[in-house]
Amino acid sequence: MVNQIEVGAFISKCRKAKKLTQAQLAEELNITDRAISKWETGKSLPDSSIMLELCDILGITVNELLKGEREDREPDEEKKDEHFDVIKGNGENRVKSKKFLVFIFSALFMTAAAVCLICDIAISGGVTWSLIPAVSIVFGWAVCLPGIRFGKKGIVGCFVWLSALIIPYLFVLSRLIKVGQVFTIGGVMAVISIVFLWMVIGVFRKMGSRRKPAAFGVSYLLTVLFVAVINLVLSKMIGGPVFHMWDWAAIFMLLMLAGVSFGFGGRDGKTVRANMDGRDPVEY
Repeated sequence: MVNQIEVGAFISKCRKAKKLTQAQLAEELNITDRAISKWETGKSLPDSSIMLELCDILGITVNELLKGEREDREPDEEKKDEHFDVIKGNGENRVKSKKFLVFIFSALFMTAAAVCLICDIAISGGVTWSLIPAVSIVFGWAVCLPGIRFGKKGIVGCFVWLSALIIPYLFVLSRLIKVGQVFTIGGVMAVISIVFLWMVIGVFRKMGSRRKPAAFGVSYLLTVLFVAVINLVLSKMIGGPVFHMWDWAAIFMLLMLAGVSFGFGGRDGKTVRANMDGRDPVEY
């Protein structure tokens, strides 16, 4: 039977030997450092889907991980890891499940597009309005696919596809509905929005999971800037006042949320300093 306390202590020992903080190890595994903390305090065990990657980072075998201690290994002879095949099998099953999920996801989207085309042909005798939802469905499928295929690790891929496809999509859409403003105004709004999204992603990646409250605070301030820029651009393009009452209300709420987030971030200052010094953070 696996002893979670011993496994946790062993993970902590190996992590420190590699001169990694909990936050750094969590970043390499693309998980939260709270999960690392739970492992090391014996509250839970690493999921089988990341166990091989964890062992590779720490320089241990799966057998050693689950035993919670190093094994004596002959220098010229590799000792067989008795748990490796099981963990590998679990990983392969997860890959198959993800592929099946991608297949179902794609089939549903393509079926929806086909239904639109068939209904259009049956009602109108040709392809007329159905291209609008069909193009939108294909766009949504392409943007969401990395997230379906790779889970959390695919989120950035979703943003990459969104950034690459939003302008062509708006161009095609404007041609289909014969409204040029969809591309001219929508394109400008899309570029500003994409820049804002990548700035927020950059903030969270730079500040890390231990400074998440402060990252939210910075993101709220960026949202204030985003609202101001959007309103200024729209005012120039279509006329009218720059700010309405609801805009000021939204800005006030965002500033309040930023203040609250920075307040929580200050409470975690000791934890952040511990991470910067290379020491284990205190778990609150």
